[in-house]
Amino acid sequence: MNSVPSQSARPLPGSTAGTGHAGSSNKLALDYRREAALFPRVSRPIIDAHSHVMGRDAARVYADAARTFGVSLTYSMTPLPLVKPVREVMGESVRFIAIQTWTDPDRNRAHRHGYIDAMETLAREHGSRMMKIWSAPRLRELFPGESGADLVEIDSPWRVKMAQAAEQLGMMIMVHVADPDTWFATKYSDAKIYRTKREQYIGLERMLDRFTCPWIAAHMGGSSEDLDFLDGLLIRHPNLHIDTSATKWVVRELSKHPSSRVVEFFTRWQDRILFGTDIVTSDDHLKPAKDNPAHPKADQASSPESAFDLYASRFWALRAVIGGGYQGSSPIADSDLAMVDPSRFTPDDAPMLRGVNLPGDVLDKVMFANAERVVGGWWREHGGW
Repeated sequence: MNSVPSQSARPLPGSTAGTGHAGSSNKLALDYRREAALFPRVSRPIIDAHSHVMGRDAARVYADAARTFGVSLTYSMTPLPLVKPVREVMGESVRFIAIQTWTDPDRNRAHRHGYIDAMETLAREHGSRMMKIWSAPRLRELFPGESGADLVEIDSPWRVKMAQAAEQLGMMIMVHVADPDTWFATKYSDAKIYRTKREQYIGLERMLDRFTCPWIAAHMGGSSEDLDFLDGLLIRHPNLHIDTSATKWVVRELSKHPSSRVVEFFTRWQDRILFGTDIVTSDDHLKPAKDNPAHPKADQASSPESAFDLYASRFWALRAVIGGGYQGSSPIADSDLAMVDPSRFTPDDAPMLRGVNLPGDVLDKVMFANAERVVGGWWREHGGW
């Protein structure tokens, strides 16, 4: 647990424990609004380069949490049918990254030519200048065997068509590759179906060489567990960047490394790491009765207050680990612990976090300057808005 600061010392992140409302996204009962003021200041407003804002009412709650933590601009993977209400709520504080329309009942269309159609509409009507290639191993479950032969590999024919369309539309590329080591040890343990984690990157490296626009590999490049591997990727591919999204996963794994190694990594790649949360919002988070109860994240919150804590917890945890120097339990329940070791953990348990204090100039680059230069610069050069 955090040591108790002296009366003359500045309160530390985590010092409001017990004054908020406890829940799965706030196990420490933090007052997230007061906590937001306890982190080291950055010199300009923060940019969240990776989120999924969906739902008009949920967008309002997200915008409140974002403002509370000093975020002025969000890049959101909002499916095309949901873009208009999010824009109406967030205005110029949101820009859109093209993504599949997951609610399309025709899965084959949604993940193939329907996605290219959505890219074109998002570019033309909503100023998008980035698209995402989602290449998680779970795609092999959605398109098993021959049904996915032209799609599931990251350098498959349909992925190449998507990247070519991105070139024509002036879009840079975000990519989701691999998944946590905890998942490869459990749900993806059959390598005949899912392939090994390292094999996920073979096609990615081919695509990085073939398509030379800027790329952002989400979730610390899918390998926050192995910073040496990420060093190699970044050395080999100067057009590659990574973001810090998938908060729960990333803060857990970064906390396992020696603090000196984390500081060394962020300092070495200070121009190629972007702050992102991977917050997923939904109007179902604001009410007990769910419109879409089958959605895997529908039960994460059930009121505006718990939804605020859900979204705020991701900002808090990343700031605590990346630049906040927090030492203590995570406020976020992490079921991956029990998935790997059910004899020691329950799904409601949380890992210990070991935060670092990044140099101020490095923190500024990660929190806003890199997104402004890499993504904002690309947007401006290619007529986005």
